[in-house]
Amino acid sequence: QMQLSESGGGSVQAGGSLRLSCASSIRLDAGTSTYCIAWFRQAPGKEREAVATIASDDSTFYAASVKGRFTISKDNDRNILYLHMSSLKPEDTAMYICAASLGRPADILREAEYDFWGQGTQVTVSS
Repeated sequence: QMQLSESGGGSVQAGGSLRLSCASSIRLDAGTSTYCIAWFRQAPGKEREAVATIASDDSTFYAASVKGRFTISKDNDRNILYLHMSSLKPEDTAMYICAASLGRPADILREAEYDFWGQGTQVTVSS
């Protein structure tokens, strides 16, 4: 069983930056089987959407809405996933949730492909 725990959310003004962290209970180093870890977000009244993903081979994906502003990375030694967010906009306001798939998802954007989920951390961007 894999556990994920997010932190780093908060309130920031538009144009500001935040770094989210997601601590994993299992190792993320090269000895671990193939996996994909993602940051999803869900705003009130909206569907959950994939924001960024990173796989065990370090390949990444970004949603068009955040590309160039957000960077996903992982620290294999500390087993932590990060989401560096800059040039934040009010429309980035949402609950940000870390998710993991043990294996390579057929569709990295599809929620059902992910086996484990964290509780989320709230990000609020004011104009």
